[in-house]
Amino acid sequence: MSRKLSVPGAAPARRQGRLLGGLAALVAALTASPAAASEADLRLPDLASVSFLGLDGHNLLVFGLLFCVAGMLFGLVNYIQLKNLPVHRSMREISELIFETCKTYLVTQGKFIMVLWAFIGAVMIFYFGWLSHFTAAKVATILVFSLVGIGGSYGVAWFGIRVNTFANSRSAFASLKGKPFPTYAIPLKAGISIGMLLISIELVMMLGILLFVPRDYAGPCFIGFAIGESLGAAALRIAGGIFTKIADIGSDLMKIVFNIKEDDVRNPGVIADCTGDNAGDSVGPTADGFETYGVTGVALITFILLAVREPTVQVQLLVWIFVMRVLMIVTSGVSYLLNEAVARARFSKVDDMNFETPLTSLVWLTSLLSMVVTFGISYLLVPSLGGDTSLWWKLSIIISCGTLAGALIPELVKVFTSMESGHVREVVTASREGGASLNILSGLIAGDFSAFWMVATGSAPSGSPAS
Repeated sequence: MSRKLSVPGAAPARRQGRLLGGLAALVAALTASPAAASEADLRLPDLASVSFLGLDGHNLLVFGLLFCVAGMLFGLVNYIQLKNLPVHRSMREISELIFETCKTYLVTQGKFIMVLWAFIGAVMIFYFGWLSHFTAAKVATILVFSLVGIGGSYGVAWFGIRVNTFANSRSAFASLKGKPFPTYAIPLKAGISIGMLLISIELVMMLGILLFVPRDYAGPCFIGFAIGESLGAAALRIAGGIFTKIADIGSDLMKIVFNIKEDDVRNPGVIADCTGDNAGDSVGPTADGFETYGVTGVALITFILLAVREPTVQVQLLVWIFVMRVLMIVTSGVSYLLNEAVARARFSKVDDMNFETPLTSLVWLTSLLSMVVTFGISYLLVPSLGGDTSLWWKLSIIISCGTLAGALIPELVKVFTSMESGHVREVVTASREGGASLNILSGLIAGDFSAFWMVATGSAPSGSPAS
């Protein structure tokens, strides 16, 4: 039997050698110039080099801008209709007071965001100008479009708070008639107004960069735009959440001090509480939605340009993905109008209605219509990608999976939040019969169940044990 001879100190020496080798590899990785390009280095292909349905890609997307403008007009028309709805003078005064307070909040946040931008701008100048050796023109482009991104997030947040304060007083006044339908229809009209304007403005900005900015400057425009809208949305989202919690606590303290209810008009904290609710539930989510939609678009463009080598296929995918985005405006508007007509016919004269019924039908109608349009337009635009005639339906399935998830997730959430949910009834019973301790325990049980099923549902497609 042979036996290996060990030399004293050999093992520590080998470990030391491996450590030094690892450190050397790490230093080499950190100091080596990256082979992959960032968003700011991207150069767009010529969109006019490929034809779709008799139009080149550039002109087809220019035509898509008209749909974006139509979406903006749709949102503005709904805004005007909300503003012109009947409202009691006292209710209008309260909603205007809330809006003026929200406006003060937004102005203050705007100043704060600009201070943040000054610091982030200095970082961008150092990184892109000094470390990445970009030209002064490209660095300036990134800075300018970061301001455009901030303006987009800030502008749609401002529009959202204005629409919501209109809807608050109008729906409250409409509820005095005793019919439930207006209290459903008016807030929904406010939501579709904000959503359509948000998506349309986002697409106008991104298509403007794609179509009218020189191709070698599109990358810096997109990276600056993404940085700006992320900065604006983060500040408004976080600050709005803090605002609403502080205002809510303030109203609660006033309730204790003056021995009056939290929402009593005599409570001096009521206006601050309402302002906080609007800031946290309108300003933040609106800006966040704008940012999410925008950075997702930038990520898609980056992925296509870095993952696909053939310029023709790049153009096909870029045009296809933005046509899909434009057509989602159309499917959303059409679905809303159809669902509104059906809901009005069914519920406008009834004395009692389940608000979840028309909302659920709207989600499913929009999802199914969007899936049909996805498959149809994909077949027409990209019947062949790089010689592969099966990619059009594979890509359509990928989009449709996300669309279908958008309809299925609310159904799962309703199991734990619906008025008809057994969990909700259990919490109500616990509150009525057992006091605070039993209420907390019941809520924890419902929360644990919801967390389990959300995780199980989310991990099932990946083939994990939860499936």
